[in-house]
Amino acid sequence: MRLLVLGGTEFAGRAVVEAALGLGWEVTVLNRGRQRPPAGVRALRGDRTAADGLAALAEGTWDVVVDTWSAAPRAVHESARLLRGRAGRYVYVSTRSVYAWPAPAGYDEDAPLVEGAEPDADQRDYALDKRGAEIAVVDAFGANRCVLVRAGLILGPYENIGRLPWWLGRIARGGPVLAPGPRELPLQYVDVRDLAEWALGAAERELQGAFHLTSPQGHATMGSLLEACVEVTGGPAELRWVEPEVVLDAGIEPWTQLPVWVPAGSDMHDFLHSADVSRAVGTGLRCRPVKETVADTWAWLQGIGGTAPQRADRPPVGLDPVVEAKVLGER
Repeated sequence: MRLLVLGGTEFAGRAVVEAALGLGWEVTVLNRGRQRPPAGVRALRGDRTAADGLAALAEGTWDVVVDTWSAAPRAVHESARLLRGRAGRYVYVSTRSVYAWPAPAGYDEDAPLVEGAEPDADQRDYALDKRGAEIAVVDAFGANRCVLVRAGLILGPYENIGRLPWWLGRIARGGPVLAPGPRELPLQYVDVRDLAEWALGAAERELQGAFHLTSPQGHATMGSLLEACVEVTGGPAELRWVEPEVVLDAGIEPWTQLPVWVPAGSDMHDFLHSADVSRAVGTGLRCRPVKETVADTWAWLQGIGGTAPQRADRPPVGLDPVVEAKVLGER
């Protein structure tokens, strides 16, 4: 199989490239050249925000295109139109944020979508940008030649958002750790490598349409995630489980100041951790154990000096130690 990855050096794109190389695929990447792609790929230089940014793709044919773009949808609009006659299938890594808020617990791929998205628009907000890109892909390739990977929370090696790396770093420092409860709170996430393997398999089997790419509820909990962090870091951390009401009363923001966590029973938890993923599971999604994701992310962090890269277009995450100590001291 001949694969073109638009990007290919960071997080999801890099995981896709490595998975494809492992399958023996012929891989081409197009990016700005700021980071070196994995060995064994054909690297093309191009900036999708520039007027001539796709010039390097003027020639060539591919079986599959994988695109992870998350800014102005017009970049996807332009690449999809350019490649529609020279690529067999377009896989776009989208997001569950394309659904209208609030989506009820158990929502599936037929839930109402955000309104007002345009395929050739400039950058507006994350949900509209991703939905506009989805429309661009379907318009160019047709519904039967594209896969929309509606991911939720993505974790694993190469993470450049900072969620799991923050928890690992905090727990590695040791001492009392504010663990937002309840311990059995169900989480939905996908290891980036499981996403990559499923996406390539979906293209190879000529699947079509939208799929929720996160684990089934019950695959992991807040407890199993944080306890895995304690185990793999080997530090003297003590998880102190704190009731959601105490966390919220302290003014701590779910999801950002305490990454991954949102309170049970809230619209946010229904949206982020309660989706129906049966379509993806029924088409081959397999999710590795949470401890493996945590251990491999820790090993990767150790290999790069302990500090994860941070996307410039995403805000930093994590809790101020002063706030953490105050909450724990008041209990």
